Amino acid sequence: MSGFQAFEGEKVHIKAWTKGVPIEDAAMRQLRNVASLPFIHKHLAVMPDVHWGRGATVGSVIPTVGAIIPAAVGVDIGCGMMAARTSIRAEHLPDNLFEIRSLIEAAVPHGRTDNGGRNDVGAWQTEPPQAAATRWAELEAGYNAVVDKHPKAAHPRGFGHLGTLGTGNHFIELCLDEAGDVWVMLHSGSRGVGNRFGSYFIERAKHDMRRWFINLPDDDLAYFPEGSEGFVDYIRAVSWAQKYARANREVMMEQVLGVLRTLFPTLEVTKEAVNCHHNYVTKERHFGKDVFITRKGAVSAKDGELGIIPGSMGAKSFIVRGKGNPDSFCTCSHGAGRAMSRTEAKRRFTVEDHVAATAGVECRKDAEVIDETPMAYKDIDAVMAAQADLVDIVHTLRQVVCVKG
Repeated sequence: MSGFQAFEGEKVHIKAWTKGVPIEDAAMRQLRNVASLPFIHKHLAVMPDVHWGRGATVGSVIPTVGAIIPAAVGVDIGCGMMAARTSIRAEHLPDNLFEIRSLIEAAVPHGRTDNGGRNDVGAWQTEPPQAAATRWAELEAGYNAVVDKHPKAAHPRGFGHLGTLGTGNHFIELCLDEAGDVWVMLHSGSRGVGNRFGSYFIERAKHDMRRWFINLPDDDLAYFPEGSEGFVDYIRAVSWAQKYARANREVMMEQVLGVLRTLFPTLEVTKEAVNCHHNYVTKERHFGKDVFITRKGAVSAKDGELGIIPGSMGAKSFIVRGKGNPDSFCTCSHGAGRAMSRTEAKRRFTVEDHVAATAGVECRKDAEVIDETPMAYKDIDAVMAAQADLVDIVHTLRQVVCVKG
């Protein structure tokens, strides 16, 4: 029996893994807008964490032939997750985890970092660590190739943001799995430089639509036709930003593991390490055709492939193994998904509510993180049940430390 619900679209069907999980009206309107485009391949796939997003719905998989929609990828290009299992056990951790959280916060710049120092340092109060400098040396030529042609896409802190967390729902966590092993898990993307790239090419695509007199149901669905100059330039920029995002997570992971090694000198990392995007575009073969797959808040779940589905602060997270379901374009959800806007969460919940919801987790418990409280997100158990034919659960994790951006 199929796990998806089918909805009619103007040009293609919408297949949604949302049984037991609601889809808001605004999100459904966005999905129907995307389904009306002439270059969608076969159907849209919708994950159970689906919710409204800029340009395209978060939790959607958009297969395209001959075109790419920059706003469907979004401005946090390459945003994703990284997790690694360590040799530390639950019984090795101190009863009070505040010191560990404080050390991680000191080692990884987080929150708003615009005022962190010189342009070449960015968030770092002194020099960035050697790992950041090494990775930037590998990335700098590709960055220059983009901004030399598109100087308005330049960002002053490409180097300085490498290895930094950012804001919003980005986080660093220590988690325990079902066997009591400690995992490091983190969530971030391409930071300010990827945001600048995304914003620049979204506006350029809109300009091209106006120049070619192409009317769309939503301006944020502006696209670059394959072979056009904009398409070629965007592919170069988005590919670079995805590499930067992956490197950003790797540098942060190295910083966090360095902190833990000061406390646990014999720490080792197992082979179970995952680094996966969930806002990106890639070329894959589906239903007999090579197509561009845009995963907007969605994770690749090819047969046997490991992925990460985080819950919210205080909720369970999962290491999963993909089943390679062709109808989902070999994809699963990227998290629990928001159940309400940040504004609504701040209106509805109190600090006391948040403290109760995050009991047992060493994390911030103040008014500034109410928008990230667990109640602002969908029920992760319902989300996992809705995609049982997309992934198998390998590990169930629960947070014990959470650093928010």
